[in-house]
Amino acid sequence: MANPNSGIPIKAEQDSDGSAQSTADMTAFVQNLLMQMQTRFQAMSENIISKIDEMGLRIDELEQSINDLKAEMGSDGLTTPSKTKDEGSKPADSSA
Repeated sequence: MANPNSGIPIKAEQDSDGSAQSTADMTAFVQNLLMQMQTRFQAMSENIISKIDEMGLRIDELEQSINDLKAEMGSDGLTTPSKTKDEGSKPADSSA
């Protein structure tokens, strides 16, 4: 006979009733677990999408700032083009 502490029913009629109840309990447990996993997955997905959208906005802002700086440098570059030429020629002169 089976050990009473093992959780295995001793009588045949308990086995069939216990199996039906055990199967129903297991089904309910698995369904509950799947629902919890789905809820967590959905929350994580929404969080990730939110972070990606936020990063996209920050990249757009950064790109705009870079373009603004380029525009400022371009307008400054028109007023002092000789400075850029001098800096470019100095390393060439010193290496010769």
